Amino acid sequence: MSQHEKRTKEILIAVQHAHEMLMHNAFEPALQQGQEILKVFPAEPNALFIMGCALRGLGRLDEAKTTLQTLVRQTQKFSLAYQELAFTLHELKQTKPAIAALQKAVAFNEKLPQSWQLLSKLLLLAGDSHSAAQAHHKYLRFSTKYPQLGLALQAFIEGKLPLCERICRAHLKTQPTDVNAMRLLAEVAIKLGIFADAEHLLERCLALAPDYHLARLNYAHVLNKREKSQQALEQINLLEQAQSGTAPQRIEKAAILVRLGQFSAAIDLYDELIVQFPEQAGLYTSRGHALKTIGKYDAAVASYRQAIASLPDCGEAYWSLANLKTYTFEQAEIQAMQHELSNTALASADLINMCFALGKAFEDREEFAQSFNFYKQGNDLKQKSEHYDACETSALVDRTIGVCDQALFEQKNSQGCNKSDVIFIVGLPRSGSTLLEQILASHSMVDGTKELPDIIAMVRKLGGRSKREQRSKYPEIIADLSGQQRKALGEEYLSKTQVHRGSASFFIDKMPNNFAHIGLIKLILPQAKIIDARRDPMSTCFSCFKQLFSSGQAFSYGLENIGRYYLDYIRLMEYWHKVMPGEVLTVNYEDVVNDFERQVRQILAYCDLPFEQSCLEFYNNKRAVNTASSEQVRQPIYQTSLNAWANFDDELTTLKKVLNPLLNNKFN
Repeated sequence: MSQHEKRTKEILIAVQHAHEMLMHNAFEPALQQGQEILKVFPAEPNALFIMGCALRGLGRLDEAKTTLQTLVRQTQKFSLAYQELAFTLHELKQTKPAIAALQKAVAFNEKLPQSWQLLSKLLLLAGDSHSAAQAHHKYLRFSTKYPQLGLALQAFIEGKLPLCERICRAHLKTQPTDVNAMRLLAEVAIKLGIFADAEHLLERCLALAPDYHLARLNYAHVLNKREKSQQALEQINLLEQAQSGTAPQRIEKAAILVRLGQFSAAIDLYDELIVQFPEQAGLYTSRGHALKTIGKYDAAVASYRQAIASLPDCGEAYWSLANLKTYTFEQAEIQAMQHELSNTALASADLINMCFALGKAFEDREEFAQSFNFYKQGNDLKQKSEHYDACETSALVDRTIGVCDQALFEQKNSQGCNKSDVIFIVGLPRSGSTLLEQILASHSMVDGTKELPDIIAMVRKLGGRSKREQRSKYPEIIADLSGQQRKALGEEYLSKTQVHRGSASFFIDKMPNNFAHIGLIKLILPQAKIIDARRDPMSTCFSCFKQLFSSGQAFSYGLENIGRYYLDYIRLMEYWHKVMPGEVLTVNYEDVVNDFERQVRQILAYCDLPFEQSCLEFYNNKRAVNTASSEQVRQPIYQTSLNAWANFDDELTTLKKVLNPLLNNKFN
């Protein structure tokens, strides 16, 4: 045996003995063994590693830190050394350096579940919930005893959601009680917006593992998304009893409070979080949204600007400023956005947000060609992710007309729930529905709410479709509803929407997409009032084209899609007037602007409401307003936006061509 081989064998034996001591918590002997190894082999990295571990075990944390820092400087790709250093730094409550050490550890060796576990925990404490979730998935992947689940987690991390779903479902067939697989499958459903499935999976998960805190946090999030916000808050309260309020719990709680209309409490919570995590741009934007909703314009602007200061490529903050509608960008802000667009690493969502914001910025400067280019770029990018099919909408309108013949409504007054509490405002977005809601909500007998999702949810439930490729049973199913079923559905709607109401006799549901479901509405709530908020087709469609919606409205990205959707909307509304004459009041935005008091009186008369002067002074109403028009409806009526589309006339040839049947060749 050569001298080198003999030396290597001696090191291995000594190191092995020291490791055995560490495994049995014999830290003092292990430390002495490490020191002895160094005397014989002065540069041996394993000796330093053993000493670092032993010193941490003895509670001599500063010495452990110094030893391990020396080691990682000498042997830079020693992943376990970085992990041990991170554990030491964590015990010293040095969170940021610990995170950095863990990131080094997993960079050199991805298969370190303990590193991923601690990294997830520390990132949560640092307020970075997104990165924490990714680290947690890595922890699960490398700690699971099921290789298939590891593959599913990797697929999820890479954004391969269909593959992740297939693997999870196959795995659950053989391991039906694996709560990690259930929670992961629920996360896939959340990503896809299928919240009902996610809710079911998480309920099952928590029934099996009540102390699975991450699953409970996911559950609270899903409940809030499904407008079950009070139940969501109860889940957060359970978490707070089990563990001190982590940043993700508190962030979710603030979002729930916003959904419940408890804006002051939500803003206070955001303020506390910002003190703790001053670099988290998302906290500033969320606080800005809450401030905007309750009419605190200047404070909202300041909050959005703080988001940009902490994260210069925060597209959401720039679009939020534009979405105030009354905000004018400064030259420096425009230049900053244009500079960010040249960043090849800019996230797609931020790019889309900035394109729409720049469209608004250049429109305000009357540089219309430049403005349109940015609006179009934003629409093109957004359209790719929405996968909207205009033919599906036309087919659904055809089916609705085929089912909802006049005979279906002949006995509507003797069936369904005959309460007259609700006033529906329907139409297309950006057609003046928020203005009509604000006018009516200024009446003492009417509660304003928001765009309630309950009719859409009912439609999905009736449709019974679990996969996109399946054919929905809706609208055909509504023809088969018995009188008892119609009444039960009407009562269910009123019960579920009660949480959004105050003490007034009537309330408003202004979900614009409900125009497609007027047939269902009049069958289950025959006494409901329905107002169609209508606007000039060119104005409506171009206003939708300029708007980046927070969710839904997939039709609105692309001029041809918007034009076709508007034609289907008009076609269906004309049909409702034909089979239910006098049941729907059409209110034209242009008439409201040009003959305001007369239109207000007509609306109130249709709703069987006595005239009140406050409805003419709607802009003094201090209620929370959740839509993009929140700042506009806090001002008196103005006419400046009536024909804003005309500034883009040359660019709107495609839209005019699609709308030609309505425009009577006016633009040819």
